Parts: sequence; structure tokens; C-alpha cells
Amino acid sequence: MVFSAEGPSVRELAVQALSSVERGYDLLAPKFDHTPFRTPDGILRATADALRPLGLFERGLDVCCGTGAGLGTLEELCVAPVTGVDFSAGMLAQARRAHPEAECVRADVRALPFAGGFDLAVSFGALGHFLPAERPALFAGVHRALRPGGLFAFPVGAPQPVMSGSYWALLGFDLVMRARNAVWRPPFVMYYRTCGLRPVSDDLRTAGFTVSTLPLAALGHRRGSPRYGLVLARKAAAS
Repeated sequence: MVFSAEGPSVRELAVQALSSVERGYDLLAPKFDHTPFRTPDGILRATADALRPLGLFERGLDVCCGTGAGLGTLEELCVAPVTGVDFSAGMLAQARRAHPEAECVRADVRALPFAGGFDLAVSFGALGHFLPAERPALFAGVHRALRPGGLFAFPVGAPQPVMSGSYWALLGFDLVMRARNAVWRPPFVMYYRTCGLRPVSDDLRTAGFTVSTLPLAALGHRRGSPRYGLVLARKAAAS
């Protein structure tokens, strides 16, 4: 991971890591866009390019919108003003400044306060903040927020090869976080290896979605397979 000169200091990161998820992101918010944690523009562009041929979207929802990187993607795709939801007031403040036309709502996404109003929902890099037992509530809320026929989309990376440095870096990060959460309160939930494609797809189907994946070939290949794919979870159309 590479931090720019405008990013947080080591001390600031340490304070964030010893906070709750909400407080940690409130602290990080002013410098978040200068960290590697922000979704790269290439992934945002590839997602927008993949979704654009799938139809005309009216209203869009960014689930765990953070500072609003995904709101820009939605604004490209949707004809009506878009909505972002997050539980960090600090992150939402940054999102409002970056996207003044968007509606930014503070809420726990495990209990989304929406019903049937959106054609498209997206999420970028947020699933690691939810324990597997929490995903059903998250996905049920997204399903409820969509209109019949609505689409929930989010990019996922292909599994890292076991012999790669990235594999061991992510495994090490998760082990450190588990050790931290075993001895320190409040917990900071962020795991990279708890949201594999198969269990996530199973949870989406349980929530009522039909699930497919679309390769994001523009982001490159590894050993002949795309490095990233786009999960497409479709709510059934009205009968």
C-alpha cells in the first residue's frame, strides 16, 4: 500500500485502528481520498463501462458511499439525482462537498431506510466491514430498496495465488485484525478474506436476487482469467 504525502500519518492510522469502525472513519475522512483504501478510478471506470449497456437507470444508491467515489459513477449512469448512505458522519461530510447534487443519508446499512425507490445500487470495497452473519441483513435491505427488476452491482477481485505476496499480505492483515479484535474494544471490523464470491452469491440468492458475474476485462488478466469481475444481483421484475 502506498500513501501520498497528503495522506494520514502513522500516528493517525494507529489512532483510527484502535477506534470503532464509525469513529475510525470519522477521523480518517478528511484524508481518506489520499489513501490506498479509496477505490481506484480504474475500477470505478470499468464498473461504469460495464453497467452502461445494461439499460437506462433513473435513481441510484451507493451503499457505504464513504467520501463519494462511487457517487460519481452513479451520476454518470443515472438520470435522476443519486443517493449515498453511510454511517460515518465524517465520510458523509466529504461526500456532500464532492457531490452537492447527491442526497447523503446517515444510516446503518444493515437496516437500510429505503423501500422500492432505486433502479441501481452499487457498493465499492465495503463488504469486508461486515461479518458473514451480517450480510443477510445487508443484502435484504438492498433488495428492499430496489424497484422490481432493479440491479445491485459491485466489483470483486479474483482470488490471489497462494504463492503471491498479495495473498500473504491479505492473510496477514486479517490475522492482525482478528488478534486486535480479540484483545481490544471496540472492535474494528475489516477483513479481506471473509467475503468470497461463492458465499456472497449464496447470501444474495437467499435475499431474493438472481446472481451473475461479468468480467471486467479492462482491468487486466492473471493467467488467462480476469483480475476483476462485476457481481450483478438482479431483483425479480414485477409479475
